[in-house]
Amino acid sequence: MPVHDARTGAEAASEAGLGASTASSPTTVSAAPAASPTTVSAAPAASPAGGHEVPAESDCETTLSMRPVREFTAPAPEGADAAPAPPGPADDLLGRIGDWDPLLTPVGTFRLLPVRPERDTALLARWMNDPAVAAFWELDGPEEVTGRHLRAQLEGEGHSVPCLGVLDGTVMSYWELYRADLDPLARHYPARPHDTGVHLLLGAVADRGRGLGSALLRSVTDLVLDHRPACARVVAEPDLRNTASLTAFLSAGFRFSAELSLPGKRAALMIRDRSLRHLM
Repeated sequence: MPVHDARTGAEAASEAGLGASTASSPTTVSAAPAASPTTVSAAPAASPAGGHEVPAESDCETTLSMRPVREFTAPAPEGADAAPAPPGPADDLLGRIGDWDPLLTPVGTFRLLPVRPERDTALLARWMNDPAVAAFWELDGPEEVTGRHLRAQLEGEGHSVPCLGVLDGTVMSYWELYRADLDPLARHYPARPHDTGVHLLLGAVADRGRGLGSALLRSVTDLVLDHRPACARVVAEPDLRNTASLTAFLSAGFRFSAELSLPGKRAALMIRDRSLRHLM
């Protein structure tokens, strides 16, 4: 998650899933807040929080999961392609993610679908209550905990967009894309204008540890660079102890830039440069 300070209302979460974990709004690939960060995300990733040990096979920080498992995943919401969610202020700052076309990736056809809390909170809360995810995202508990985290982004200043990841028609991951240069994370590293952060969380246990997170991280960061010409870099801040998440980011073309002290965790600043995207 992006680094939403100290997990207060805005949540300093981790990327618990690739890249999530405190500092920014998860500074989770589970973001930012301190997302998070990684969620990378995938999910492992999951925010932007926390620094707990996770089994090596769980691509947590973003908490990465790979082929969907029925209990954790679901078909894409009916009519999702025909009627995307109305863009919010965050879409304006990140290039209207809801309008981005589906992407053909090495693992299937993938698209980002902006979260609608009334539709998606229950599913995301189930994922957040997976112990491997909770260790980094720190959003376990009642559905309202996840709901507050989503609303903080959707009703905030518009620099973070929570999204579902839909692979071949199945919802299988949670992403946070955020303006790292406008996030509290920018206080902790030499941010550049339009730096974009990512947190990733893979929902299903069966999806983790198989390289799916790396493949999707590379594809999604390519998508960001293609749609945001002013953005020269995509960044993430996974927990330094989450070796699975760090490996996923490195495999996705990110480079290790620095070690950061973020609220609630020691993080690795991972950067994917536009100028090197075809070389790494």
